[in-house]
Amino acid sequence: MKRLICNPPLLISLFISLFTIALYYGQFPLFDMMESKSLDLRFRARGETQPGPEVAIVAIDEKSLDKLGRWPWPRKTIAQLIDALSEYNVNSIGFDIVFAEPDQISESNTLSKIEKKVKSLSIRNSELTSYLTNMKRDTDNDAILADAIRRSKRTILGYFFHKSNKNLEHVKAEDNTLPESMTKSAYSLIEYSTPSSAEVLYAIENYSIEANLPELSQGASDFGHFNINPDPDGSIRWAPLIMNFKGEDFPPLSLQLVRHYLGKPNLSRTIDIYGIKNITLGKKSIPTDVEGNFLINFRGGRKTFPHYSVYDVLEKKVPVEKLKNKIVLVGATAVAVYDMRVTPFDEQFPGVEVHANIIDNILHNNFLSQPDWTDLVNILIILATGIFLGIVLPKLGARSAFIIFIVLLCAYIGGNFYAFVNRGYWLTIIYPLFSLLAIYITITLYRYMTEEREKKKVRVAFQYYMTSSVVNEVLKNPEKLKLGGDKKVLTVLFSDIRSFTTISEKMEPQALVHFLNEYLTVMTDRVFEHDGVLDKYMGDAIMAIYGAPMERLNHPYTACLTALDMMQDLKKLHKTWEEKNFPRIDIGIGVATGPMVVGNMGSERRFDYTVMGDTVNLGSRLEGLNKVYGSNIIISEETYSEVKDKLVCRQLGAVKVKGKNKPVKIFELLAKGDGDKRYLKLAESFESALGLYMARKWMEAIEAFEKVLKIRPSDTPSQLYIKQSKALYQSPPPADWDGVFISKTK
Repeated sequence: MKRLICNPPLLISLFISLFTIALYYGQFPLFDMMESKSLDLRFRARGETQPGPEVAIVAIDEKSLDKLGRWPWPRKTIAQLIDALSEYNVNSIGFDIVFAEPDQISESNTLSKIEKKVKSLSIRNSELTSYLTNMKRDTDNDAILADAIRRSKRTILGYFFHKSNKNLEHVKAEDNTLPESMTKSAYSLIEYSTPSSAEVLYAIENYSIEANLPELSQGASDFGHFNINPDPDGSIRWAPLIMNFKGEDFPPLSLQLVRHYLGKPNLSRTIDIYGIKNITLGKKSIPTDVEGNFLINFRGGRKTFPHYSVYDVLEKKVPVEKLKNKIVLVGATAVAVYDMRVTPFDEQFPGVEVHANIIDNILHNNFLSQPDWTDLVNILIILATGIFLGIVLPKLGARSAFIIFIVLLCAYIGGNFYAFVNRGYWLTIIYPLFSLLAIYITITLYRYMTEEREKKKVRVAFQYYMTSSVVNEVLKNPEKLKLGGDKKVLTVLFSDIRSFTTISEKMEPQALVHFLNEYLTVMTDRVFEHDGVLDKYMGDAIMAIYGAPMERLNHPYTACLTALDMMQDLKKLHKTWEEKNFPRIDIGIGVATGPMVVGNMGSERRFDYTVMGDTVNLGSRLEGLNKVYGSNIIISEETYSEVKDKLVCRQLGAVKVKGKNKPVKIFELLAKGDGDKRYLKLAESFESALGLYMARKWMEAIEAFEKVLKIRPSDTPSQLYIKQSKALYQSPPPADWDGVFISKTK
């Protein structure tokens, strides 16, 4: 929890993720509309797919209107169409048309008027009356259509429901009755997990029905509503597979046509406490939402299914095999009739072809759905991407963060599209993408706003302690400035001016300040040149760190180079100081490599970047040992092991420094590997002599060290060992003597 609180980017991402989930459950209208539009884009990206061969559309098209006259046609023409389709031996005929009113074009209407006139004139000619009655029956287009429907034994009539009484003030719902042939619901009910005290509203109740004429309904094989309700943006994406009216459930025209095509299997709906669970047609399980709405998997744009003109069917111009055993939908496609809908593929899509898509989906189990588990998946995706971005983005640079964002964006869109095309799942895309985009932008802005502050903090903390190139690297990882430390293997360098107290007492204060500033500036520049970090000044002493805060694998070598360059710079300073009458000085340098704790030490208000540990103390002690051995640079055994192949060094022996019980081997750093060959000879001769000393061959050791003095007459370590060898020769050490020199110098 503490880590979470201290991680603002992660908190930001979690807040945005939870906010997005709240919008998701609250069904934010704008996002829901965008989600619907994204479904349309997925359809268009997928493209058209080939439907099955079972469905054909007999269209009331422009050609039919030109040949047969304007719509509506006499019912006699519809009867002729049914007879023609029956001769084609189609499987079933579905009308995306309702015949709710008597045919106004029928000749029997005129005969009825004549019959009434005859009766009003009290004409008693029974033959005339009988003739008029028979003539009226023979010219009654509604009766002719009813006979054709009855003969076909395959006609399914369409009807529709009014959802409210808007513009229907003249209709009273209680007076709006169903034809007797329609009063029995086609559905059986399977009910489970439903509390007895709860009333489940699993289908929308309708206000009234626009049914076919009773005489037409009596001969129909079945009935189906053709209500299709557009989404708020006017597009058709869903179709109700259940409509409730006066306590009964009614299936759509499309489902009834499939049912008849499959031999009238049982049609049932399963409900639970939430509403519709699914709809079952025989062995087919059809997915719906809780209100019984079916998500249409559109095959494509207009005329994806075969269209045949009504006129061509009446004229027998359509090949028999094109219609035989097919489900035939009869509906309008002519713009003049205007039964056009907006769909994902087309803004002028015939309504009759919407039913064709539904039929094809059900016949081939080619469904789109949003199963119950999709909510959980959507939420997990929003949370997972949010947490991932909250953790990863702060650790990356701007370019890498953008690449990660684009990769996630493309991966989710690609996965979502795969689930849509290959699995038939509609997973939400807008909410996760909103969360992804919002998190990326917010964290980027947060980092932008805090970056300059962090950089300023780094510059202030380090501009006087390290070279600008190292500062720039630290700026890429400002979190390294956190209070506390990490244990790492590093190299530390200590340098100090010999007898500085005595020198300072002989100089005027202003001259001393100038002298010391000039010296420290040159030496500090050498530290920076080799990517060292100036830890601190301790009067005339310098402490530097190598290998942190930015990792450097060769930090022992660069520290040693710094020490050698410091000695060269000191010689140059001596020449400059002669003109200023400044004193000549000597310095000692200690270099140690090993584990130490590095980081910001101090308080939250004030801290220093420094190192701590035994290795640091050893480095300080090595610098002090230069006074004993008359040397300038002493390095630890760990440092020597890293640089022995690149630099010229000699072992000075083993020393037990103050504060440590275990003796350590120490080495004097003499020169760079490509330096004067005299240093190599000096090192070889000295170490040979040291070997004789450790073997207790005192006289031989004295002779060997004297040979070293011929190479370098002022070699203090050789003089020290000659003196020590003489003393040991006169007073031999005990058997457990190990040759370790015990230093009491700090």
